[in-house]
Amino acid sequence: MSVHDDILIFAHVGDLHLTEPDAQNTADYWAVLAQLEELDGLDFVFLPGDNADNGRPDQYELVRIGLDGLSLPVHVITGDHDMESGSLHAFYGGLGVRQLPYAVTVSGTRCLFLDMCGPGSGGPEFRLGGYQIAWLEAELSGAEKQGRDCVLFMHSYPADLTDTGEAKRVADLVHRGPVRLVEMGHTHYNELANDGRTIYAACRSTGQIEEGPVGYAVVAIDRGVVSWRFRELNQPWPLVLITAPADGRLALSEHHRVAGTTEIRAVVLSPGLIAACEYRIDDGPWSPMSSSGNDRRYQAHVDWPAGTHRLAVRAYEAGGACGEDIVEPAGESFALATSKGIGSDADALGPWPERGLLGTQLGPNRNGRHW
Repeated sequence: MSVHDDILIFAHVGDLHLTEPDAQNTADYWAVLAQLEELDGLDFVFLPGDNADNGRPDQYELVRIGLDGLSLPVHVITGDHDMESGSLHAFYGGLGVRQLPYAVTVSGTRCLFLDMCGPGSGGPEFRLGGYQIAWLEAELSGAEKQGRDCVLFMHSYPADLTDTGEAKRVADLVHRGPVRLVEMGHTHYNELANDGRTIYAACRSTGQIEEGPVGYAVVAIDRGVVSWRFRELNQPWPLVLITAPADGRLALSEHHRVAGTTEIRAVVLSPGLIAACEYRIDDGPWSPMSSSGNDRRYQAHVDWPAGTHRLAVRAYEAGGACGEDIVEPAGESFALATSKGIGSDADALGPWPERGLLGTQLGPNRNGRHW
């Protein structure tokens, strides 16, 4: 599904809603970024909008303090709360970030960042406007011609767009194009949806949490395979993320079925040194995985047995701490996803505790439950 062999891996820190310097969510945000600063192997950090709860300059200063301690690249987009003052002057002036929309190619993947709020009037009136939609269409067309996968970063589902025809238009562009992942905030809860062509992923809020502890998502695109896992801030290291093969729930095409000789790939994140990484299928023996240098990426080749099986990968730090990830790849008989409603959460997977998905839907999304 892509002519490129690089792995894009980034951290998604959910909606901040920062208010005051002594608030708990400010401390949590700073702690999350301090933890990410200790890691090797991430391409960038993503903030999905609703950065300042009231869009005030003093609140953006709190965001800026956190970013100033981070050496990783950061991509920040807008949310409805960033428009609460009626403009984005404080957003751009306080953060010094790039003007939206823009695109960058990272690890072979085209990353597209949108502003759902500036063209509208703030609040829930999410809009892109004609210029951004034309820009998006041109970017997707260019990426498809180059054989590049795309990730679209926006504050909410395309279905939440309010201008006449925008929701349908954007959903159709995404569904027909090379977008493998749409990464979003706004919902306040963790959610994954698979429409058979694209994964939609929303990350739990950092500043207004209605479910579970604070944390962040670790996300990867590996040759068209999407991997996504939420990490609670106080969970032990290391964090293991299997990037290939795809879990059947996140499979996007027939190419993601496993059969015959199969390459297993994983990323291991930890502030400490990794002593070993190994895999096993079902309850079989553990076998070693190799790494080319200390790049946190491990691989192995296996003759995959017929049928659907469970793949586990675990890694050990030099001090003995162990982390594990498990996927259930799609075998020949696995029913791949088909859409109930592109561009929306109609294709939500529901609870998946191992990925941090609780299925609560407690938040302000249009299909969110009381919160």
